[in-house]
Amino acid sequence: MVKGGKMKAFVRRPAVCWLPGRRSPLKQGDSQVWLQFLGSGDAFGSGGRFNMCMLVESESVRFLLDCGASSLIAMKHFKVSPNSIDTILITHCHGTTLVGYHFLFSTHILKTSVSTNYCRAPGLHQGLFEAMEVLFPGSSDTTLKFDLRILELEPRVQALVNHLVVTPYVVHHATRLACFALRVEVDGHILTYSGDAEWSAELAEAAYEADLFVCEAYFYEKEVKSHLNFKTLEKHLPKIRPKRLILTHMSNDMLGICKQISYEAAEDGKIVEF
Repeated sequence: MVKGGKMKAFVRRPAVCWLPGRRSPLKQGDSQVWLQFLGSGDAFGSGGRFNMCMLVESESVRFLLDCGASSLIAMKHFKVSPNSIDTILITHCHGTTLVGYHFLFSTHILKTSVSTNYCRAPGLHQGLFEAMEVLFPGSSDTTLKFDLRILELEPRVQALVNHLVVTPYVVHHATRLACFALRVEVDGHILTYSGDAEWSAELAEAAYEADLFVCEAYFYEKEVKSHLNFKTLEKHLPKIRPKRLILTHMSNDMLGICKQISYEAAEDGKIVEF
């Protein structure tokens, strides 16, 4: 439900988008949505994977879900132009989800043409500029050559931005700022991303009957604070009923066993349609 019966609206002009380096599968009027895992790894480089970062595109929008420290490297590796991204959704303010934005931010500072960026995150405004001063002292005072809009989400309140309908759900993770699982409607398709999170009823609600549920499975069955293991997720899948599930953000423990289970797993560079 929309709080107060209203939806916050931040809309930008539509654009037909595709992944640089390959011919676009999208045609005018096409309702397909594509997701590419630019990074599917954890904070410790397990399996030699990049930090979490997903590129999602449809006929109307092109955006990133999380932007970990290695994201700019991953984008260059997979031939994705940073200048093609106009929306970034951040689940929480950790280095594995946010720090890559600072490097993208710096590439835009050096541009001579005007560009527009959107960033969405809980507590992002504070976390963004604090991290900028740590990584690039003095950079938060730089005069920008582009329009930067930082939009902070409210739990369970739908927000419309650049043709995306985003509903955040508060989940439990180790940070002093709010952490969200994000339910995103893209051209009539529902994508839910768990972010980093322990199991909770809010996570089940966020992912309920989603067309694609991208979910953390950090360990196979070991229980740790702030993260979700596969066996716990599997136990709750009947109440979530996603049409498609892809496991991501896996430790070496989970990577060593994921080929032995029947569920789909993310890999860096993997492209899926939903």
